[in-house]
Amino acid sequence: LENIRDRQVVPAVKPGYLRPLVPEKAPEQAEPWTAVMADIERVVMSGVTHWQSPKFHAYFPTASSYPAIVADMLCGAIACIGFTWISSPACTELEVVMLDWLGQMLALPDEFLARSGGEGGGVIQGTASEATLVALLGAKARMTQRVKEEHPEWNDYEILSKLVGYSNKQAHSSVERAGLLGGVKLRPLQPASDRRLNGEILKAAMDEDIRNGLIPFYVVATLGTTSSCVFDDLDGIGDVCKSRGIWVHVDAAYAGSAFICPEYRYLMKGIEKADS
Repeated sequence: LENIRDRQVVPAVKPGYLRPLVPEKAPEQAEPWTAVMADIERVVMSGVTHWQSPKFHAYFPTASSYPAIVADMLCGAIACIGFTWISSPACTELEVVMLDWLGQMLALPDEFLARSGGEGGGVIQGTASEATLVALLGAKARMTQRVKEEHPEWNDYEILSKLVGYSNKQAHSSVERAGLLGGVKLRPLQPASDRRLNGEILKAAMDEDIRNGLIPFYVVATLGTTSSCVFDDLDGIGDVCKSRGIWVHVDAAYAGSAFICPEYRYLMKGIEKADS
């Protein structure tokens, strides 16, 4: 990839381009390395969107440094499965410690860290979309339990049919997808003229839904939308949600790494009001 800046960023291939370039069946005999690399260039590189290219400005490059490449090699070589502690103690414990390191680098409040001994602590999800779904399911379970205590005569279906979540209209598509997978309503809100979702807009939407018999339970505040890198008013959103006992999830997948730099942390004001 030394000449990646000279490659076309988005490939000029059409859907279905790859199948005619490879055999119908897997080869039974090994091929020399030169042939393998020739196939990589002919079949794979011709259809790669080069996320790591300096000319690709739509998304964020990641994991292309030499340390990251070596780390991937080591992970592949060790090949452990970390679904329980005993399946790989090092994998399980290192994940928690490393995420505490990350939380410290981002200046997150101590209650977000596992070392605090409280309810906080991070785990790595497969994708940012998966993380959004996990947060929604947590919020859904918490509100369902609360409503059951207040209305023991309601069944699960009645409760779930009333739950409604909120996000900026510019939130990532995974937010809407999480609502579909979680079986709840998710209402994208038109932001203010500065494209930010704020507490005033959120409160008005919640009040309207409450009048219509719905139960607000979850809000996604995006810190860096993928379309225009807008930062929602987390501080104002947090005030509204905390006063009503509603879960706040922060989606900072696009721009959250910027908070390592102290000069950008004003954009995460109110982070202590988030649940996830």
